Amino acid sequence: MALEVAQFICLNDNFGLLVHEPELGATASVDAPDGEAIANEAERRGWPLTHLLLTHHHADHVQGTQTLKARFPRMKVIGAAKDAHRLPPLDRAVSEGVLVEVGEARARVIETPGHTLGHIAYYFEDDEIVFVGDTLFSLGCGRVFEGTMEMMRLTLETLADLPGETVVYCGHEYTQANAKFALTVDPDNPVLQSRAQTVADLRKDGKYTLPTTIALENATNPFLRVEDPGVAAAMGMRDSDASSVFAAMRERKNNFAA
Repeated sequence: MALEVAQFICLNDNFGLLVHEPELGATASVDAPDGEAIANEAERRGWPLTHLLLTHHHADHVQGTQTLKARFPRMKVIGAAKDAHRLPPLDRAVSEGVLVEVGEARARVIETPGHTLGHIAYYFEDDEIVFVGDTLFSLGCGRVFEGTMEMMRLTLETLADLPGETVVYCGHEYTQANAKFALTVDPDNPVLQSRAQTVADLRKDGKYTLPTTIALENATNPFLRVEDPGVAAAMGMRDSDASSVFAAMRERKNNFAA
């Protein structure tokens, strides 16, 4: 069994993500930024939706739920139990460690608070794929809207500890802007320099920069490298701990003009 993943742009820079399990023909959409676009792509591929896996409650991730439910009435809506009060009506509310079945595939729920308190990721361990919503981005991370900086740092640490070969799908195409910032706080990293050029070339050709991998992010994403002395030095925080470096980096990124 091998999952098939289709990604495409919805709205402005959100990704539509379809996860197809071919043995039983099950298909999940990860989030619902644009119900019509997602439904049309699922139908074009002959993948009627059986599941909707919500990562968090923000409108650009849930606003297409009602449209998808109308187009695919048997679709099961799954989301975080902690956020059930502010998500669309759920058929199943899940929490840390729960297994979600999509056909014969199994995703383990990882609670990833920080961007929002109820944010979750879906980790298909057997397929070496994780869907992280707006928590981890290629060369960046989500803004901290509801949690604390330390909460987000620890969440990213949890994701960074997944096997290096794990393929990472994110909620937005933000990599090029993230690369410009990353180079300001990790300027002497040759792997990052190479990655930034690859990203620029991909975007010039109109191609996506995702998916990425945990190994590539650990090597190039400054938010996963806050314990690196070179990063701390570039931040002007040579003697600071990782928590302080992360908080300062996230604040600096908030005000960065790409």
